[in-house]
Amino acid sequence: MLPRDISQQIFNELVYSRCLTEVSLEAFRDCALQDLCLGQYPGVNDKWMDVIASQGSSLLSVDLSGSDVTDSGLIHLKDCSNLQSLDFNFCIQISDGGLEHLRGLSNLTSLSFRRNNAITAQGMKAFAGLINLVKLDLERCTRIHGGLVNLKGLMKLESLNIKWCNCITDSDMKPLSGLTNLKSLQISCSKVTDSGIAYLKGLQKLTLLNLEGCPVTAACLDSLSALGSLFYLNLNRCQLSDDGCEKFSKIGSLKVLNLGFNEITDECLVHLKGLTNLESLNLDSCGIGDEGLVNLTGLCNLKCLELSDTQVGSSGLRHLSGLTNLESINLSFTGISDGSLRKLAGLSSLKSLNLDARQITDTGLAALTSLTGLTHLDLFGARITDSGAAYLRNFKNLRSLEICGGGLTDAGVKHIKDLSSLTLLNLSQNCNLTDKTLELISGLTGLVSLNVSNSRITSAGLRHLNHAR
Repeated sequence: MLPRDISQQIFNELVYSRCLTEVSLEAFRDCALQDLCLGQYPGVNDKWMDVIASQGSSLLSVDLSGSDVTDSGLIHLKDCSNLQSLDFNFCIQISDGGLEHLRGLSNLTSLSFRRNNAITAQGMKAFAGLINLVKLDLERCTRIHGGLVNLKGLMKLESLNIKWCNCITDSDMKPLSGLTNLKSLQISCSKVTDSGIAYLKGLQKLTLLNLEGCPVTAACLDSLSALGSLFYLNLNRCQLSDDGCEKFSKIGSLKVLNLGFNEITDECLVHLKGLTNLESLNLDSCGIGDEGLVNLTGLCNLKCLELSDTQVGSSGLRHLSGLTNLESINLSFTGISDGSLRKLAGLSSLKSLNLDARQITDTGLAALTSLTGLTHLDLFGARITDSGAAYLRNFKNLRSLEICGGGLTDAGVKHIKDLSSLTLLNLSQNCNLTDKTLELISGLTGLVSLNVSNSRITSAGLRHLNHAR
């Protein structure tokens, strides 16, 4: 028999090359393999489980995501007593009966059953004995209401993902109140309200909380202010308004805050100016304007700022000119103008800039030529012409570029052909581009995504891309 590490290497290569079959799998019976990563591998079903389980106590991790394994197949795993990680995402034929076979696997530290509509609270009783579980993922399991009570004794649990479990309500939060080692909790798109969040205020080690799409209001900030370690908070698409937002000032540990798609205005931003640890702030589609941005001037650690679809205009950008650590800013669908872009010229750390706004023209692009560190530039709806495209030569590090305003011709593409780092290029909607464009960019061998739709380019021009990946 081959040494285990050699057998493992051969197995991994067969999986990677999609050459492993039910027949060839038999060669690995009793090989003491440690890791069997078969996620999304075609043809995996219960017939494979006997060989998988033959690895016995050597087996540490198994990924059967997307397979046709059923409850009957899981019987084989009950004697693999040293298993630490199991992934059964998208395994729609596994139900409560299958979970029963996992009950004795007390060495499990990670377990995942994403997108399973057959698992219920009854089946989750099998989780109660998994006392070493650190990570549990039940995302999109829609019938687990009442089942979280079975997690009460899992004191080592650090990460729980129940996103998109729209059956989860406030009462499901109560069993979590004693899981004092919990560091990451994702309950987005559930029915949890402010009352349910109150059960979480004792989770002093919680660093990440995702409440996106939950019907919570600013009243939940009373409970969240007790979480001294919280640095990531997602309140996107919740029911926040300005009323109660003064409580944000009490969560000084925050580094990432997402308030997108809430009914908040400049009045709310007043209460964020003390959050000096913030590195990422998302205000997408909020009712904020130029005056509100003055409250961000002291957030010197800010690296990522999302202002898309806001009322921010030309005068507001001056408040951002001192945020020299900014690496990414999204100003799409705002009221900014060419003249205001000069305020961004000194942000030398910028790597990603989104200016998808119809009022931006060649003049605005000219004001940004000092931003030579840019790797991502989105000018999708901007009115950039061939003349403006000449300024793109300054951005040698660009990996993605979108110019779709309709003003480019083949002549403008000449200024793009030497941007050798590009992996994504979107030139769609430029109706005057011809096959010559494909000839010009044929030297961009790093491209993995190219969009030239709604142009005059024909299938005949594709011959120029024969050497492209």
